[in-house]
Amino acid sequence: MAQLAALLVSLLTLVLSISGVISTTFTIINKCEYTVWPGILSNAGVPAMSTTGFALQKGESKTITAPASWGGRFWGRTHCSQDSTGKFSCVTGDCGSGKVECSGNGGAVPATLAEFTLDGAGGFDFFDVSLVDGYNLPMRVVPRGGTGQNCTTIGCVADLNDSCPSKLQVTSVDAGGNVACKSACEAFGQPEYCCSGAYGSPNTCKPSTYSQIFKGACPQAYSYAYDDKTSTFTCASADYTISFCPIPTTSQKASQGTTQATPASTTTTSPSIGTMIYEGPLDESGASPSTRAHVFGFDSTVGVVSIAVAIWRFWHLF
Repeated sequence: MAQLAALLVSLLTLVLSISGVISTTFTIINKCEYTVWPGILSNAGVPAMSTTGFALQKGESKTITAPASWGGRFWGRTHCSQDSTGKFSCVTGDCGSGKVECSGNGGAVPATLAEFTLDGAGGFDFFDVSLVDGYNLPMRVVPRGGTGQNCTTIGCVADLNDSCPSKLQVTSVDAGGNVACKSACEAFGQPEYCCSGAYGSPNTCKPSTYSQIFKGACPQAYSYAYDDKTSTFTCASADYTISFCPIPTTSQKASQGTTQATPASTTTTSPSIGTMIYEGPLDESGASPSTRAHVFGFDSTVGVVSIAVAIWRFWHLF
């Protein structure tokens, strides 16, 4: 009986997962010694998250439920404030909306990114931490409850602002020194650093001296555009925790003399169905959408309820 019960529970869990009833959650934690304003950008063609930006004080966390097959990116904004007119802006990662919510805007470079494509090829989530657009604060991604040979904790926990080459440094007097580290592409705009033009392929675009500095400090993170082999990870059926400053650092001080914005509402909405397949590293346009079929040829919600009722009736026969 115990084996039968376990089998029935596993079947129900599988169907719920496939049908999208069991959704992926992201828990974002601020372990920095200062306030961080996470930003979220969904890829084109998929439903947006219930929020696109909010504030996390030191030690705070927020959990968000993703729409099915969601894809997009997370980043942290730092040294943010509102001016006398109420316009919101940040020294790093600013999304230009003038508000705490990014409302479909991406973050200004340089910024550390966590990128995801859920329910991609083979049913796996594809994810990475990217420094291709530069770095502004440490970040770690931890899968919870997932499976797969490449389902592991990743991130960039080093403080690259202190070790950033002088030509890549972003400094702010008001913020107290180095606040971010540009990518070589952003700093110099040359094809060999941006993997563009004649350098637009893995065979012609190689790691630069600058990207190797990023890679040496953060071996699991994307250091340049074609750093795929050591920087893309996969999980099945996982939830994710994203931590800013997972190893506490005091090198980046909190903003002084600024007015912090009120955090956005923590209310989340019910997940909706979206589509996304993995086609390599995420970019602003996202991967091409694909059509998600109904499970076993019937509507997923009705099917899940029917199977749940059938299991309940079968169980009570014994």
